[in-house]
Amino acid sequence: MAKRASRELAYALALPLLAGAGLAYLLIVLLGVVATANLVGVPLLALCVRGARGLGAVNRALAGALAGVRVPALADVAGWRALAHSLLRLPAALLGFGVAAGLWGGGLALLAAPLWRQPALLSPVGAAMLVLAPWAVHLALAPERWIAFTLLGPAPSAARIQALERTRALAVGDAAAELRRIERDLHDGTSARLVALAMSLDMIRDELGHPDRLGHARALADSAHHNAKETLTELRDLIRGIHPPALDKGLETALATLAARSPLPVTFAADLPVRPSPAIESIAYFCAAELLANATKHSGARQATIDVHTRGQRLDLRVRDDGSGGATAGAGSGLRGLQERVRIVDGTLDIRSPAGGPTVVTVDLPLHL
Repeated sequence: MAKRASRELAYALALPLLAGAGLAYLLIVLLGVVATANLVGVPLLALCVRGARGLGAVNRALAGALAGVRVPALADVAGWRALAHSLLRLPAALLGFGVAAGLWGGGLALLAAPLWRQPALLSPVGAAMLVLAPWAVHLALAPERWIAFTLLGPAPSAARIQALERTRALAVGDAAAELRRIERDLHDGTSARLVALAMSLDMIRDELGHPDRLGHARALADSAHHNAKETLTELRDLIRGIHPPALDKGLETALATLAARSPLPVTFAADLPVRPSPAIESIAYFCAAELLANATKHSGARQATIDVHTRGQRLDLRVRDDGSGGATAGAGSGLRGLQERVRIVDGTLDIRSPAGGPTVVTVDLPLHL
């Protein structure tokens, strides 16, 4: 609290200087606008607008370091919004400076009233002003923080483009990882079993040519039959990992089946009057499966609940368990992978997992793509 108060005080006291520098720069830009009547002013105006991005970067860094507002860098090439920030911040700067100087300066002056042969009753008033000053300055800087975040950050369209670029990269990476997993499972599991099956059939063919070895041929046939069944099981598991067959009957049926097969006792509730898009159903199913697996393997939970319902044009999936809690979406964790998967379709994943539990994970997805 003390560190934040000192940073915000420094920022509030520096605001008039920053606003004055911004206005001075704005006047130079206006001169460039006036000078565009001849060819000399055109490059001057272009340089000023481009230089406004540098001024915006300075203000953005100061706002982050002192006012505690993290502003993403401008994503477009125009500096007009940085110039607008220089103009519109003046009232907010005066408000922040006035509150900081009035409460901190006035509070210190009243606190020291006896030293100036003033009534001692003023000292408690000064102390109260100093106690209230950090909160008052924080509130007074709210307009400045909003102006900085709105005008020094990326435009909504640019932010949307950045989000789409990130989700596209995530989708490509997720698809590539899924293909590698399928290739690895086929090569290491199914392919090896098929090779063993082919070798067993070759051996059976050789043994059948010797009537005295029919017993051995029968044993080889039993082994080959066992390998064939295990191969089919692995193929079914692989197919289920790509697209669970239960989803053919809808998300509600698939989640009910998932809950029934879980080692944990799972309470399931659903309200899906409208069927989501197939891609949304698949993401919701795999999220529920991963969250139930985490509850079973890592949290020591005794029971869990799955609740899925629609909310307007959104799909809400909530999975709760009574385990030990402390779940986080750290790098390389399954929860981080789920967050990236839902982000691809403009979804969100919210984790509430205090130490000691319970853990509640809410997945919000669009109903249709």
